[in-house]
Amino acid sequence: MNKNQVKGTVKDISGKVQEEAGKLVGNKEQQAKGLLKQVEGKAEKKLGDVKEIVKDSARKP
Repeated sequence: MNKNQVKGTVKDISGKVQEEAGKLVGNKEQQAKGLLKQVEGKAEKKLGDVKEIVKDSARKP
């Protein structure tokens, strides 16, 4: 795993927590921020996945 994959996963999870906390207290703004964090986290993880694919492809003869 590279740092983009790790950071993306952490951001996704923290976004889920923030969204759920917003739901519990009835705060739509926190829910929206949590959803946005999840999207950003998933995008960053995908970037990390692509970097890994490229790195692995470069190693193959």
